[in-house]
Amino acid sequence: MSTPPAGEAAGELPEQLPDVAPRLRELRRGRHLTLEAAARRAGLSPAHLSRLETGRRQPSLPMLLGLARIYGTTVSELLGEVPPERDPIIRAGRPAPAEADGWTYHQAGSPGRAMQPLRLQVPYGAQGDLVRVHPGEEWLYVLDGRLRLYLGDTAHVLAAGDSAHFDSLTPHRIAAAGPGGTELLFVHTLLQSSAAELCLGGGTHRR
Repeated sequence: MSTPPAGEAAGELPEQLPDVAPRLRELRRGRHLTLEAAARRAGLSPAHLSRLETGRRQPSLPMLLGLARIYGTTVSELLGEVPPERDPIIRAGRPAPAEADGWTYHQAGSPGRAMQPLRLQVPYGAQGDLVRVHPGEEWLYVLDGRLRLYLGDTAHVLAAGDSAHFDSLTPHRIAAAGPGGTELLFVHTLLQSSAAELCLGGGTHRR
């Protein structure tokens, strides 16, 4: 008796699962990910992901959770369920801010949308060497303090009232340009599972 590949037996969904194969393929292509790149992020083999996308294999719940996170959506949307209507108003202090490696993230939009706005507080010296490269676009607006923005090999210093809009496949990193830190509005088109991961994911450290 053969042993099923890892992840296929545990958490298997019922056979009545809606056909998610076309949706998986559509989302991967929409994120400009190759089969190999998406499979690597999901911890699957390219052949296994290909079978999921062609309907020859049913995904387990852990697989759906992982793929939904990578593609910036939810399991409910993968299964074709209509999401409930979102409240268009986000009140101050809801949800509570999140902190990661010195940065403070204030969610300024509803989760699960194609555009994710945040208000960031960046202390001086925090994450200043973290380089990010990932699909999507970014827009930022400096509210207070001065910001140092690196795009490729070019460094820019932005003051309060300045903004920047760039393709996030360009290697980039940001840091406060003065000891008082900086505060900015930040909008990203690539969704992740949380505000902190949205900004931190996909980066590498530059020494």
